[in-house]
Amino acid sequence: MRVRRWFLCVILIGATGVYAQDAERKGTPPTLENVAYGPYERNVLDFWRAESDAPAPVLIFIHGGGFASGDKRNVRGNVVVEACLEKGVSFAAINYRFKNTAPIQDILRDAARAVQFIRYNAEAWHVDPKRIASYGGSAGAGTSMWLAFHDDLADPDSEDPVLRQSSRIVAAGSLNGQFSYDFFQWESVLGLPAENFYSRDVSFYGLATFDEAETEKGKQIRADVDMRGLITKDDPPVFLFCHREGGPPKNRGHYVHHPKHSIAIKERCDEAGVEVEMYLPKMGSPPPGNANQAMRTFFFKHLEVE
Repeated sequence: MRVRRWFLCVILIGATGVYAQDAERKGTPPTLENVAYGPYERNVLDFWRAESDAPAPVLIFIHGGGFASGDKRNVRGNVVVEACLEKGVSFAAINYRFKNTAPIQDILRDAARAVQFIRYNAEAWHVDPKRIASYGGSAGAGTSMWLAFHDDLADPDSEDPVLRQSSRIVAAGSLNGQFSYDFFQWESVLGLPAENFYSRDVSFYGLATFDEAETEKGKQIRADVDMRGLITKDDPPVFLFCHREGGPPKNRGHYVHHPKHSIAIKERCDEAGVEVEMYLPKMGSPPPGNANQAMRTFFFKHLEVE
């Protein structure tokens, strides 16, 4: 199918119906709050230290909001946080730059740096650096898939000790996420042209014109943020959940959170031999219990928690 020269000025809906809340709920307060993991204002994280004799694994929450809104505080009081702490799993929630201040390829690297920062502080925070995973909804889901599938960003020669750490994780979870941030591919998967739902804008990549998106530089950027295209057999297991119905996309929210996104990831994982667990309740494959229960079981297994 011909790739259209239309781009998506994406507004990803942050609330997934799985983890998001309209207002902050009470819960265990973080051990550390608003810790700076990088040089930018939104490079901050909260960290809950689990009670554990041995260094604990860590589950990282990445909020949704279309790379334009949202906050790490959305997860406060969520059952996933409390269940992790009860199981001896430490928990972190991160903020990252928004698309009005940085292109997508740099936003995703904020999340990678957060992983590296936690790993750098493993001894001080009583963390097992070999057992770190992440999950999120919508934009946070796509970011978690990117962390799972992207090559290690560790730079052993960096003057910054954080950047010498591995950015790899052992498992990732996607709640109503996307299969790629190379939006030029979306029509081929979702069956409708992008311009049915979005205005044209390539500034998401930090580019000025559509012609730039077709240059070697533009193609390299798009390939770098193409989660499906990054999948290789050595990647960690992933959990996929989508609560939306199938069929032709009805509106922007349905288009952005269509189950075909998850299906596209699963099909490529199956081809590459990457372990994948997927639930699409409105397409006849509900999770055992509910999505949060199934996801917790998945993470506790791959974080090697009894």
